[in-house]
Amino acid sequence: MATLLEQLRQMTKVVADTGEFESMVKYKPQDSTTNPSLIMAAAKLPAYGALIDSVIADAKAELGKDADKKTVAEKAFSHLAVAFGKKILEIVPGRVSTEIDARLSYDSEATIKQAREIIALYEKDGYTRERVLIKIASTWEGIKAAETLEKEGIHCNMTLLFGMHQAIACAEAKVTLISPFVGRILDWYKKDTGKDYTAAEDPGVKSVTAIYNYYKKFDYKTVVMGASFRNMGEITELAGCDLLTISPKLLEELASNEGDLPRKLDAAAAQKMNIERIEMNKEIFEKMHAEDRMANEKLKEGIEGFSAALVDLEKLLAEKV
Repeated sequence: MATLLEQLRQMTKVVADTGEFESMVKYKPQDSTTNPSLIMAAAKLPAYGALIDSVIADAKAELGKDADKKTVAEKAFSHLAVAFGKKILEIVPGRVSTEIDARLSYDSEATIKQAREIIALYEKDGYTRERVLIKIASTWEGIKAAETLEKEGIHCNMTLLFGMHQAIACAEAKVTLISPFVGRILDWYKKDTGKDYTAAEDPGVKSVTAIYNYYKKFDYKTVVMGASFRNMGEITELAGCDLLTISPKLLEELASNEGDLPRKLDAAAAQKMNIERIEMNKEIFEKMHAEDRMANEKLKEGIEGFSAALVDLEKLLAEKV
């Protein structure tokens, strides 16, 4: 009998949620995604020392010999994210997601500027924008930035997405892909209610299922990539989702287990569902966000967490300048 991972690949595009190249070689995902926390973890490993030295040298060359350590480290982050991305593109056949500085999450113009700079770094070395997704936090400002970037042919992956209002705004903005965070939603509900949940009752699974069905019902082109999984059950309950980004540990579990894996999400079935369409604009978005305590708290926490990881990464780079 086929493994769960083999069966999952028949109905869902599998993406590696890691910054470690060895895991990508082992599990052969279609795409890969990273964030500052993953890059920080990888950057501490001795195997990446030469890569770190190279990006620091590039940042120094771009800024000039008089630039101070902090400025070099800040510039080096973009070079490092792209350097990781280029290494990943040598391994995976599809796309890599490269993240915008989370500290720019409420600044549309700064987000657009950094996204263009990242794409320029890829294109300079011959990697087309078709193989890169710019990863942006799903604030209203981030979604509006993504709308502009998509019109320029710069494709976006909207992250830190926890609520239906964020998902609808992204779809209306015609972004390429969204990454709703299944496990972080579960974390919030377990802490808030004190309850444990089965995979089928998991609030994160229910959220992604509802978003997927909404998108397919109204024929949005934006695709759904479930992310941030805590256990294998969350993944199997979302079999059939457009994409799922999965950590090496859970990829190993899926590859080590056999059994029947039924499709749980189905576009044709979703189109027959009785789902009410929700109008979306800035006022409605902000009202729904204020009323959704979980989405409000998790978005804020996620931006702060990614920002802190970026500060730590810049300190690490500054030490090596």
